[in-house]
Amino acid sequence: MTVRLKHLGALAALALVSLPAMAHPGHDNGTGFLAGFIHPFTGIDHLLAMLGVGIWGAQQRRGLEQPLTFLAMMLIGALAGMAGLGLPGLEMGIAATVALTGLAIALALSMPGWLAMGLVGVFALAHGNAHGQELSALPATCGFMLASAILLLGGRFIGQMLAERVVRVAGAAITAVGLVLMGMN
Repeated sequence: MTVRLKHLGALAALALVSLPAMAHPGHDNGTGFLAGFIHPFTGIDHLLAMLGVGIWGAQQRRGLEQPLTFLAMMLIGALAGMAGLGLPGLEMGIAATVALTGLAIALALSMPGWLAMGLVGVFALAHGNAHGQELSALPATCGFMLASAILLLGGRFIGQMLAERVVRVAGAAITAVGLVLMGMN
């Protein structure tokens, strides 16, 4: 149990040191691989959403459908953003994805696989669109896709390693952060 609490503590520390989201339109952080790779780690909204999707997928005892759906739909959203197609209410939508993902974890929400994948896909479109509007170069896109895969798999690992009640408390904390982010928009 002590090791699991240390893992949760490490996750909390990572979230606390995360910088404000910079993967949104209006921030110029470069177009290289490293700039793209760093983006998902530098915004608490992206960090918690991707970790949360991995945790929720592990909690449902499913395969990699949700993380793979997230990655595929995030790429589609990014391509749309690169093409100049922005989603309305993007910032509020991204904050809502954090709150809803945390709520799904806190409630140990179980739903048919197709519905869970659809929900995760919508979340991913928003996150990808923000990245695509900001990082409109192929190397940056490769970077944020790799970082996102790492976070999704990291979340899955966290979800498998921690006790269910600890995971649910973490979900409640993620929800709280999402609600705060929504209030800031």
